[in-house]
Amino acid sequence: MNKEQKIWNVPNVLTMIRMALIPVFWILFFTEGGRYWALAVYVIASLTDLADGYIARKYNLITDFGKLMDPLADKLMVISMMLAWVIAGVLPWVPLAILLLKEMLMVIGGAVMLRMKIVVYSEKMGKYAQVVVVLSLVACFFHEWFASIGVPVHLILIWLGVAMALCAFAFYAWRAVQRMKTERQDN
Repeated sequence: MNKEQKIWNVPNVLTMIRMALIPVFWILFFTEGGRYWALAVYVIASLTDLADGYIARKYNLITDFGKLMDPLADKLMVISMMLAWVIAGVLPWVPLAILLLKEMLMVIGGAVMLRMKIVVYSEKMGKYAQVVVVLSLVACFFHEWFASIGVPVHLILIWLGVAMALCAFAFYAWRAVQRMKTERQDN
């Protein structure tokens, strides 16, 4: 099977569908009465994420394209959703700015590490942080109800997710520096 054929498999198509759902989410989110339809699109996108990972692992359909595009699709969906809530005035812009800066630093650090042929694997804390951030974004759909009971669950969760993401980033950076020191000593 050639490289081009490998890209066209079910997990990668699901990833591309997830990316295509981002503008659909935006259109529904900012359409009067469309917010819960936007939530439904987000749930569908999340299900494609679960499905593509499961199928790729079960049927050994893991490709370089999927390794790059799957996390990118996830991040773009989350950042898009977060930006929509910032624009809607439900979330403050500071958590979005912090997470965007962290992601940019991760990309830059990853590129530097790649050039040095060093691989530092992601932290479980980063995955947990992503789950908490996603929960906060889903909770935003119910922010009026949370306000009525006096507990801003969506805000508590977003700040918890940001704190966890920063902890994960610190651990990742520390491990990256340790790996670079080890590589220099070995050479």
